[in-house]
Amino acid sequence: MNMAEKRARMGQIAHWHDAASMLERPPTTSRTTGGNNDGTTATGHGFAAAAFRPRLKPARSVMDFPIELLINAIIAGVLLGGFYVAVTVGVSISFGMLDIVNIAHPAFIILGSYLAYILNSRMDVDPVLAGLLMLPVFYALGASIYQVYYVSFEMRGREALSGLAFFFGILFITEVALILVFGVDYRYVEAAYIGPTLRFAFVDLPYRLLVPCVLALTMLAVLQLYLSRTFVGRAIMAVSQDQGALALMAADPIKIKRIAFGISIATAALAGAFLIIIQPVEPSVGREYIGRVFAICVLGGLGSLPGTVIGAMILGIMESITATFYGPSWAPAVSFGFLLLTLAFRPSGLLGR
Repeated sequence: MNMAEKRARMGQIAHWHDAASMLERPPTTSRTTGGNNDGTTATGHGFAAAAFRPRLKPARSVMDFPIELLINAIIAGVLLGGFYVAVTVGVSISFGMLDIVNIAHPAFIILGSYLAYILNSRMDVDPVLAGLLMLPVFYALGASIYQVYYVSFEMRGREALSGLAFFFGILFITEVALILVFGVDYRYVEAAYIGPTLRFAFVDLPYRLLVPCVLALTMLAVLQLYLSRTFVGRAIMAVSQDQGALALMAADPIKIKRIAFGISIATAALAGAFLIIIQPVEPSVGREYIGRVFAICVLGGLGSLPGTVIGAMILGIMESITATFYGPSWAPAVSFGFLLLTLAFRPSGLLGR
C-alpha cells in the first residue's frame, strides 16, 4: 500500500469515527431557538431532548408503553372534569335554560375565590365553608343583576347585542375592581387537604383536586334533584320552551327566570372556592375559563345537567392526556378540535334535544 492509499484509508476511518461520535453525543440547545437552563427547548417541554440519549436504543415495544402514566393522566382528567362541572353548571342554567349569554360568569367565580381568600386569611374559615356561606349573597346578587338586565334589555327586546355588552361590562368592571383592591399578585388559601395526596399503588389522588371534584358532583346532583322534583325546578326547565304555557300554570316567567339566574350565580361562589383550592388566583384568571365553560355547555347539550357532566369529563380527560404526553400548549387545541368534530356529527350536543 503506497502513501496515497494510506492517507485515503486514514481519512475514511476518521470520517466513520466522527459519524459515530455524532450519534452518541446528545444534541446541544441554541439560545436563539428558545433554549432553557435545563438543556431543553422551550417548544418541546423536554420531549425533544428526551428523545435523544447518549447511546442509541432499540425502538420501544408495545409492552414498554407507560400504562401507569396513562392511568394517572386519565384519573387526573376525571378530577379536573369534576372541577369543570362546578364552573360550568351556572352557564348551563343561564345559557342553556334561560338563553342568557352570561360571559361574566367567570368573573363571579373569581369574585368567589377572593371572598374565600378573605375569610380564610382573616378568620381562618375553611374555603369550602366560605363558599357555602357566600351562597345566599351570590344568589341575591344574581337575582338583582337579572332584574336590571330584564328592565334594561329583555323587556325592550334588546337582549341580543346590548345584553352581551352588559355582561361584558360586568366582567371588565369586576376584574378592574379586584385589581385595584388586591393588585395583580397571586392569592392562595390554606387548608388541611390542599397539600396531601391519597395513593393507591401507582395511582395518585391529590386532595386539592379530589375534594372539589366530589363536592362539585354533589352540588350538581342536588341541583338535578331540585330541578326535577320541585315545582319551581320544573318551571325553570320549562321557561325556555314555552313561557305562555308556563303563565297559564300560574307561574310568573320573569320571577322564575330571576330565581334561575340567582341560582346560576350562586354556584359561582362554590366554584370560586374550588378554584382557589386547586390553584392560586389573580384577577385575570377567569378569562381562561370563558371558552371552556361555553364549550362544555355546548358539547354536553344546552340545558342538560347530565350532559354537562359528560362534556366536562371528556374535556378534562382529553386535556390531561394531551398535556401529559404532548405538552400543555396542545391541550386546548385538541379539546376544542374534539368539540368541533362532535358538533359536526351531532349539532345539538351529546345529550341535547
